[in-house]
Amino acid sequence: MNYRHAFHAGNFADVLKHLVLTRVLAHLALKPAPFRAIDTHAGLGFYDLAAAEAGRTAEWLDGWGRLDTPFPDAVEHILAPYRAAVAAVRARHGATIYPGSPALIREALRAGDQGVFVELHPEDHDGLRARFNGHARTKVLHGDGWTALNAMIPPPERRGLVLIDPPYEVPGEIDRLGAHLARAAAKWPTGVFVAWYPIKTPAAVERMAATLGGALARPALRLDLLIDRPDDARLSGCGLIVVNPPWRLADEASLFLPALAERLARGGYGAFRCEALGPRA
Repeated sequence: MNYRHAFHAGNFADVLKHLVLTRVLAHLALKPAPFRAIDTHAGLGFYDLAAAEAGRTAEWLDGWGRLDTPFPDAVEHILAPYRAAVAAVRARHGATIYPGSPALIREALRAGDQGVFVELHPEDHDGLRARFNGHARTKVLHGDGWTALNAMIPPPERRGLVLIDPPYEVPGEIDRLGAHLARAAAKWPTGVFVAWYPIKTPAAVERMAATLGGALARPALRLDLLIDRPDDARLSGCGLIVVNPPWRLADEASLFLPALAERLARGGYGAFRCEALGPRA
């Protein structure tokens, strides 16, 4: 309840998370059947990078701010939906705005699709509700994201994704992520789940990934991005578990992960991991 993403919006972790999110949304939009996108820890929806909170940390300068120089064409093709969604949000709300996951989801929704955004923090929920509840294809709920995850799947559309991005304020949250993700994937076997985690204590991440990989009955990808040497003392990177990944996501990750690791590296160190989890690993 103390975490406020306004201080961290647009940082390197957002870049990885939002790039993968927009790739999954683009994949879902390839079929005409409607889908539902559920964001369990939604935050404010979008953030002003010129505001005091973002200015205090300036983390976005080493994240989204480093994407100004174009990548090679193959990587830019993968980034295209991400860049287009940011541009669309800025066209409506201002040139210094950076979209959170709810705004990126809303940009991808077609007629018939639905977005559901859950936020527990009372102030952030009120801001999220003011920004998104008036949109015909989005709904904002106030509550605990872990409880909502279990309650809202499988959705009526039967197609869609769940983004899980908790604040990791509670000890043991990474293990909790793995346990909830395994149960959710069993309850909605055809859903796409995108779960974010920080890499601060590598041993905890390895334990979670190994346990989850043994519990999953569906294919999954582990995508890690390291921007600093891991030393158990500070945030050195982040990762995503993607359950039921789009069939081309692994190939795409083999292009964008090394490009991001090189571009976003801190102190000359950047690394990445792209590996399968689950029954096909």
